[in-house]
Amino acid sequence: MLENISSTKVSGGWHKQYTHQASSTHCTMRFAIFLPPGASETNKVPVMYWLSGLTCTDENFMQKAGAFKKAAELGIAIVAPDTSPRGDTVPDDESYDFGQGAGFYVNATQAPYNVHYNMYDYVVTELPALIEAHFPVTDKKAIAGHSMGGHGALMIALKNPKQFVSASAFSPIVNPINCPWGEKAFSHYLGTDKAAWRNYDSCELMKQASPEDYLPLRIDQGEADNFLVEQLKTENLFLVVNEKDYPAEINMHAGYDHSYYFISSFIDEHLEFHHRHL
Repeated sequence: MLENISSTKVSGGWHKQYTHQASSTHCTMRFAIFLPPGASETNKVPVMYWLSGLTCTDENFMQKAGAFKKAAELGIAIVAPDTSPRGDTVPDDESYDFGQGAGFYVNATQAPYNVHYNMYDYVVTELPALIEAHFPVTDKKAIAGHSMGGHGALMIALKNPKQFVSASAFSPIVNPINCPWGEKAFSHYLGTDKAAWRNYDSCELMKQASPEDYLPLRIDQGEADNFLVEQLKTENLFLVVNEKDYPAEINMHAGYDHSYYFISSFIDEHLEFHHRHL
């Protein structure tokens, strides 16, 4: 059952927040949706799903990215889920990079996280089915994200190349099995068998991709991002893209950092990129 908790007119369309009881995460989840002007049952629009980064909620992108004007112009709905399950019964951690706010878009296999931390199933299956059943949207989907959410967007697209027409990311964690954020999260959510980790690593998934499953990717990365070398590992994805001749456009930007100032500077290009494929 969807409960509408906010509704705000913006750029001729509507930004709305909803809560619902999710079967995949066994808790109440919140998401936000932007519906462009003119979206109706007789004029359904495609959707870009946006996955946010560590410590974020459904609100960060919607409030800071400045995406509504371009999305309204192009006729694209945007759906932003939360970044993890939440609630008093959901296991948490005092650190910012694990637990609530840090679901990493995987299906956890390790107790006590495996009951609630099934963000992969939520984003890939449960949420799109809910959106398509209750809102004036088509089944054409793109996926995008930032940082941990950039990891989620690329990984989910690489695992489900027929479900999404395109994927893009800002400052993504592209090789989580080889960085501190990923190693910490994966060891707790997925256990110590690193073979299981590869199923959620964009570099590893791209290495296994067949040409018939290639889909258009766009990545933008700031060269002044203080997480670039230790956590994001963009150069590792460059190597795989070149080796596989994968249709991924990787843009490096001098002077830009990891923040929403960077995202807001190039979000229009990402929406136009997806619009070409939607």
